[in-house]
Amino acid sequence: MRSSRQADGQGGIKNRTTTHRRDELWDNTLEERGKNDTFRQRPSFPKSVFSAGTAKRTTEMLKRKAALASRDEEDHEVDTEERTPRGVGKVQPPDRPLSPAEWRTLKESLANPRRFDIQMMCALFTSGADLNIAKSLLTFVAMETGTLSYELLLRYLTLCVSGGHDAEVFDIYDIMQGSFSSLDTGACSLFIKSFSRTVRWREAVDMLHEIKKVLTPSSRNYGDVIAAAVLHGDMSTAWALYDELIEKGLNPHQETWSALFKGSGQTEDGDEKESEAVSQSEHQERLLGILLYMRNNQIYPQHSLASNIKTWFESLTEEKWTGSWTSPTPKGMCSCCGSELESIQLTAEEYQHLKDRVMTDIIRGQDVFNKTTPEELEQFKAFVKRKPAFDVVVDGLNVANINKDKSKLSEMLLTVVTELERQGLAVLVLGRKHMLRPSRSWERHNMNLIRQKAHCFFTENISEDDPFLLYGSLHSGNHCRFVSRDLMRDHKACLPDGATRRLFFKWQRGHQLVVDGYVAAGRRVRFQSIPSYDTIVQTSGSSWHIPYDDTEDRNTYEVPQRWLCLSKKH
Repeated sequence: MRSSRQADGQGGIKNRTTTHRRDELWDNTLEERGKNDTFRQRPSFPKSVFSAGTAKRTTEMLKRKAALASRDEEDHEVDTEERTPRGVGKVQPPDRPLSPAEWRTLKESLANPRRFDIQMMCALFTSGADLNIAKSLLTFVAMETGTLSYELLLRYLTLCVSGGHDAEVFDIYDIMQGSFSSLDTGACSLFIKSFSRTVRWREAVDMLHEIKKVLTPSSRNYGDVIAAAVLHGDMSTAWALYDELIEKGLNPHQETWSALFKGSGQTEDGDEKESEAVSQSEHQERLLGILLYMRNNQIYPQHSLASNIKTWFESLTEEKWTGSWTSPTPKGMCSCCGSELESIQLTAEEYQHLKDRVMTDIIRGQDVFNKTTPEELEQFKAFVKRKPAFDVVVDGLNVANINKDKSKLSEMLLTVVTELERQGLAVLVLGRKHMLRPSRSWERHNMNLIRQKAHCFFTENISEDDPFLLYGSLHSGNHCRFVSRDLMRDHKACLPDGATRRLFFKWQRGHQLVVDGYVAAGRRVRFQSIPSYDTIVQTSGSSWHIPYDDTEDRNTYEVPQRWLCLSKKH
């Protein structure tokens, strides 16, 4: 009974009788939503703090609010802007080619003509000016100085490559090769990009090998040449360079993958290159390997790449694949083919690995004692050890500050804790000692009620809550969830490798509870939905399910909401 609870330690409770129910409560969250003994989540699906675009929408909303609050200030700034002529102090490019005499007149009209040629070439590039204007500038500089500097030619090369003037690039290449003993990597990258778009693409392969003598080429360098090899039917070269790219630890660009999925071992003219062709079965196996690479590195293709993947699967006429754009159901089923998607919950092996790494790299990490003391951490470990496993750990200060009214912090925390207690869950609230000092923000009555309803541990005021939050959650077991708005990005970054960071993110998405919407005192609290499935490229052999980006505003800690379903007819 609630009235039989006794104070323990720093304000906790003991003799809880509901621990044996926790697995059932958590496992049946989605299926039993709405019943009194279940976790109360927002019924609309699947908007959560991890849904693609959430961060941008939140930012835009806050910006709109800020704009309304400071409209007068902004109006003043606009007026100031309107009074200031645009482009003051900047070189203004002409709208037609100039003669050397006209260029000289323009240069002399400037208050500071120093580095006029470089500034003007940059302005021509920025404004997307006609190539002939840039050529007339080069003619003027050559006549005035008798030479063209490396920097000016490099700026002109950038303009030509971006504008697709590949024939002009060939001339610049000859000039620079004849005038300078070596070319920097910036120039080489531009030449690779341009040559790769032409019949002289094999020279780009040679340039790539030259760069490798000095440093590691960029994934963009590799991608340009791979795309050229695919376009001209040399799949052997394309895959050899792709293997090199991966071996060097570079991340392929999505355009590179698109080129490979569009490649078929045919030349641009449609002729088979037998001596350099890759068998269709090998090509198919390599492309499926790209999908597994995306899976292992939690990479999501953009919509354009997903479309190329869909087209390629459907081109395998003998296997009869069908592709559809879809979204999963709240229960983790594909809306298109009915397949069950992989669970968001970690396996026992994954959980143990993550727990060990978090304990080593975050809890016992080098900088953890900048946030707490060894004595305090040991006190907390002893506190947790003598308590039953928790069902949910609450970041008290973080949750309390959801309410912007500083006089209602303890009321906000009490409302959330009451909701969790109502569901029969073993709750741990982490707070700071100043919360126990009666004040306008932290009312004594509310704090006493919180200590009656939950186990509580209060750290020193200078301590950081997150290490305690992670320790309490992971120590309690895979069923335990935590309530916080903190996205834990700094802590994830402390983990030693990408695989462990991705595991942490998977655990976080399956265990973090975020209060949803406005919370009124005495009213029920809703939490954002936690999906039952993992958002990752996955296959069953006869099907592939690929989450893809259909938006440009997804943050790195968010996951896509749209999927490509590929199923094979039997």
